[in-house]
Amino acid sequence: MRPVTTLDMTSQNIAQTFRLGRQLGELLAAGDVVCLSGNLGAGKTVFTKGIGEGWGAQEGVTSPTFTLIHEHRRQQDGQVLYHIDCYRLQSARDAWGIGLDELLNGAGVAVIEWPENISDVLPEERLWITLSILDDNQRQLALEASGERYVSLLEIFRLKAVGD
Repeated sequence: MRPVTTLDMTSQNIAQTFRLGRQLGELLAAGDVVCLSGNLGAGKTVFTKGIGEGWGAQEGVTSPTFTLIHEHRRQQDGQVLYHIDCYRLQSARDAWGIGLDELLNGAGVAVIEWPENISDVLPEERLWITLSILDDNQRQLALEASGERYVSLLEIFRLKAVGD
């Protein structure tokens, strides 16, 4: 049987988008890269807030648009979740200028908003999630796993979020 590498789901409201993020966050480990793509208002930061809570961030996640990177620590093991906003980046040079290579070295989890702006420098193996606005409340989430770790992660997430 061929492994499933994509998953499409619909979130009915902000609370469900947050909850889906939290369920994914519970599964993330050091070295994981999660890319969140979508228009302004599509729910990327709401989803990331859920990831942070599920992962165990000590403080709530906020949008890093003006600082580009927020670091969130987990009390029990000192792990770091990097929340990276690439909205204002336009090239690989910009990405290297903020130290992206150091953030992707496996020491923490990287959640990247607006990854399409720096896609040339992102690892090939990753979980790419595109959020789309369906209406005022509903969001479409299209998840695509690249690499063995992320195919496995996607399957576990699918079972956790929607069951069999």
